[in-house]
Amino acid sequence: MRKRRRSILTGMCAVMAALGGVVLFAVPASAHGAMEIPGSRTFLCYEDAITSTGQIQPHNPACQAAIANSGPTPLYNWFAVGNRSGTTSGETTGFIPDGKLCSGNSSYFDFSGFDAASPDWPKTHLTAGATIQIQYNKWAAHPGTFSLYITKPGWDSTKPLTWADMEPMPFSTATNPPSVGNPGSISSYYYWNATLPSGYTGYHIIYSVWARSDSTETFYGCSDVVFDGGNGQVTGIGSTAPPPTETPCAATYAITTTWPGGFQAEVTVTNPTTSTMYGWTVGWVLANDETVSSSWNGTLTPAGSLATMKNASWNNVLPPGGSATFGFTASEASTPVVPASVSCQSP
Repeated sequence: MRKRRRSILTGMCAVMAALGGVVLFAVPASAHGAMEIPGSRTFLCYEDAITSTGQIQPHNPACQAAIANSGPTPLYNWFAVGNRSGTTSGETTGFIPDGKLCSGNSSYFDFSGFDAASPDWPKTHLTAGATIQIQYNKWAAHPGTFSLYITKPGWDSTKPLTWADMEPMPFSTATNPPSVGNPGSISSYYYWNATLPSGYTGYHIIYSVWARSDSTETFYGCSDVVFDGGNGQVTGIGSTAPPPTETPCAATYAITTTWPGGFQAEVTVTNPTTSTMYGWTVGWVLANDETVSSSWNGTLTPAGSLATMKNASWNNVLPPGGSATFGFTASEASTPVVPASVSCQSP
């Protein structure tokens, strides 16, 4: 059904301008999630790109093109194709413009590359009329209703998806379905059984809408499927061609100071190679509801339970054996802990 499941310990690699001094921010509270079965474009492109070392390197041509258009952020935030600018939750026609359905016209990050029409998107192979278990990741848990739409027979797959391409009524809905796992994990998801429409053949898109009932926030997604008698096999993931080369780096995380309700940490980035590194990004998971208050010597970006530090303009070049440090302060309701894994990569 799914090529693989891996815990995300790489954090978000958003491309932002490096800012000097202290950065202050609060982690926004929002729902996050995306279809895992059948997989959404962002989820399957993440599955296509994740490597055994935790680096993100897309192989699929459509995924590569999407990242060339939108930058690497979508691969670290595959669960965040959402929009909270509506007046009510679940807004569809007239709110999300034609041609912007797969990106949800996102108010969070740039997912516009995933609106492109391409025959190369990873696809899930299904049987028309069959009953399957839908799995929708719950990166954050909230009450709400899931609705699944499908493209009409004869829709034009060579153009970006429009509302006129889809059947006007969902073929499956689920309100507050059961779930498994803890939020913030790739193995946590809502699930329900859905009967697929009968009489369908060939390539189609299943369009998902998750409308929260406790806010106006809504999440959208395109799942590319082929009705050919399949039972959930995924194709279009991986390639025999070598992925782009990235230079590995090392990151060491240390808690330097603690106080009631908070702590300060320092991370040392080291170049263990014999070549000069130009730029680095460190990612880790914020544990126990940590909330970062300030940071220095880089640009720190939160995304739910993930945190990513990108180099500043003055510490991006590391010679062989060279190192740089950055730090941050955070609030913590319990005893702070060192993350089990801290990733580091350099373009």
